[in-house]
Amino acid sequence: MKEYSLKAQAREDKGKFASKTLRKQDLIPAVLYGGEKNINIVVSQREVRDLIYTPDIFLVNLDIDGEVHRCILQELQFHPVTDRVIHLDFLEVQEDKPVMIQVPVQLDGHAIGVRAGGKLQQDIRKLKVKGLYQDIPERLHIDISKLQLGKVLKVNELDFENLEILTPKNAVVAAVRSSRVAVAIEEDELEDEAEAGEEKAEGADAAEEKPAE
Repeated sequence: MKEYSLKAQAREDKGKFASKTLRKQDLIPAVLYGGEKNINIVVSQREVRDLIYTPDIFLVNLDIDGEVHRCILQELQFHPVTDRVIHLDFLEVQEDKPVMIQVPVQLDGHAIGVRAGGKLQQDIRKLKVKGLYQDIPERLHIDISKLQLGKVLKVNELDFENLEILTPKNAVVAAVRSSRVAVAIEEDELEDEAEAGEEKAEGADAAEEKPAE
């Protein structure tokens, strides 16, 4: 997992008024939990942009007034109108304590069904997994090279070392849907098979009608 360094300051003032005042200063109220006690902190909007607006996941080295805590971004809240980040939750990680996190999915390979004219559709971009933070990769690589036309790949077909998948088992990760090209190919193949069958039948009939010498 990539690492991200972020500075924060501890805060004592709580409540809506204090949080509103911080946001006017381009700061975000946040909480670090999972350690011996929860720590109320504040971080800069500018410094968290690369942490938030990205598909990547990070192990965050959170520097609170000179004391560094290793954590992950567990939850974030956006303003319902402006979409501005208004609160962050960080979870402190321990080497022997599993964490739950959404990990990006990367589809590898060229599906057989796509070569047959189908269209690849990715229905899930991230999978929720549980495991020790040191076992969690930057991406979950999934081989789709054997995925055929009209077939789907579900979560229950996946397995990752040292990770428990928490996303529902029947959820579809990817599928190869029929396109107009694929339908046309299928129709041509059926016509060719039908024509071959007719020619074979005509040949058999002709052989039966041919007088014996």
